[in-house]
Amino acid sequence: MTDVLRRGRALLAFAFFAQGAAFALLVTRIPALQDRYGVSDALLPVFLAAVPVLAGAGSVATERLVRRVRPSRVLRWSQPVVLLALLGAGSGGAGQVAVLAVALGVFGLAVGALDASMNMLGVSLQRSYGRSIMLGFHAVYSLGGIVGASLAWAGAHWQLALWVSYLPVVAVLLPAALLGSRWYVDGEPAPVREAPGDGGGIGFKLLLPLCLVMTFAYIGDSTVSNWSAKYLKDVLGGSEQLATVPYNVYMVTTLAGRAVGDLGVRRFGAVAVVRLGALVAAGGFAVVALAPGPWVGMLGFTLLGLGLCVLVPQTFAAAGRRAFAQHGPGASDAAIARLNIFNYVGFLVGSPLVGALGDAWSYRGAMLVPMVLVLVTLGYARSFAAQPDRYGGGHERPRTADVGRGSNGL
Repeated sequence: MTDVLRRGRALLAFAFFAQGAAFALLVTRIPALQDRYGVSDALLPVFLAAVPVLAGAGSVATERLVRRVRPSRVLRWSQPVVLLALLGAGSGGAGQVAVLAVALGVFGLAVGALDASMNMLGVSLQRSYGRSIMLGFHAVYSLGGIVGASLAWAGAHWQLALWVSYLPVVAVLLPAALLGSRWYVDGEPAPVREAPGDGGGIGFKLLLPLCLVMTFAYIGDSTVSNWSAKYLKDVLGGSEQLATVPYNVYMVTTLAGRAVGDLGVRRFGAVAVVRLGALVAAGGFAVVALAPGPWVGMLGFTLLGLGLCVLVPQTFAAAGRRAFAQHGPGASDAAIARLNIFNYVGFLVGSPLVGALGDAWSYRGAMLVPMVLVLVTLGYARSFAAQPDRYGGGHERPRTADVGRGSNGL
């Protein structure tokens, strides 16, 4: 089974890469989409908010769907839909706002199913490996985001039509993803077992700390993605060209942190890594808020990438681990689907929150709010610790990542 696991891991990593590239190609070309379709400034926020809302709905639907269909099947068919929706968004023209609305709606629903099923398979594989590998999957996602953003820059630089920029990417990624999906590795299907005293199913109390951590992490992430350029230019006095750098620095350091993060989890345990990540991220926001100039601000965004990068993968892993320990394999998928909703909650809240505080107070002060929220994560760090396995009777190995040998991942 070793070859099966290795192949499944490599192909799932490719799915993460493809999703990172597709998402970056969409969000980095929002201004071009607005110009192409003639969407007004007043209507644009409605379109942008609809995507995460529909993605949340897609994640909820996936929780129900995986009771009957394996997560690998959901991932196999949702990823092509995401890629085709991306191409559809770039294919319309002036006045065809309905085309954009349909494309973004389909993209949002499919992304919710894709994100949920992708992380379900990642947690299942991690359980099979018996050591931390989730950060590696998210590192490849970050790499895909960097590649997608670079391709988007090239398309804008050469003034290519959106569909011309998107078509080669879709033509390469879609058949490769479909082919690779034949060898995804699912966990062992099993009914959700009701833990004593729960009163049925997975209690919200079990996931609440992790839902909050997920929300806070994405508030921090959306703050960087939406406000870093404006902050560096308008608050810290950087040039327009320099203002494009912070997000790229953030993405590169996110990739670097995730690439080595699994080694840290294996050596020191998930709790220690989450605590360190929260402290580094909070320090990054503090540096950004107090920076006297653009280069010190750049240092702050670098720290943010290194700190925030560990929180999301470890939160997915902890949710799957806690649900599996108390309810069995079927509960792990359900927990991840529910947790995934708070990814979109944080994305929806973060950007308007910072913008409102910046306009009403100051953008320096606004940066302190995600700093405080990230620090709150320290109070929930124990939620990432190993749990006694009621389902299989096993326990997590000391200082392992996220799952123990007692679980039966295949």
